[in-house]
Amino acid sequence: MTGLFGPMLSVLTLLAGLLAAMPGQAAPQHGAYAGPVRVVGDDGGGRLRPRLAEVRQLRASGVRVEIRGDYCLSSCTLYLGAGNVCVRSGTSFGFHGPTYLYEPIRYDRFDYWSRRMAAHYPPELRHWFLSRARFVTHGYVTLSGADLIRMGVPRCRG
Repeated sequence: MTGLFGPMLSVLTLLAGLLAAMPGQAAPQHGAYAGPVRVVGDDGGGRLRPRLAEVRQLRASGVRVEIRGDYCLSSCTLYLGAGNVCVRSGTSFGFHGPTYLYEPIRYDRFDYWSRRMAAHYPPELRHWFLSRARFVTHGYVTLSGADLIRMGVPRCRG
């Protein structure tokens, strides 16, 4: 029996040595994000309440949101309030004010929802939205990701 354990011990020792000599997984580059990531792209928007709830959940979880598509329209822009967010400079962002689908919106509701939306934007973008974009109710006012980066939104790496 001892004759069997000698060669097996040698093989195990050899394997342990090979594993120890192998390089480990490279550490993330300085400044790179290593946690869970949600990539958003080519999002035409949607209903405000569900999107606000989704953004609130993303913010609470700390998931990184990377807006990288060709466009991010309407309620998609609320992802800018997800906390850990970045944008691609070439993405086109389309903003407009709140509307109801089948009826006119009263001013008090318009103002309330405009401010709820604007609360998800960095200060310079918030000011621009409240003074200009919220009054657009047909179509969009567009800004590029590069514009948002100049307004303080982080640029996505890579």
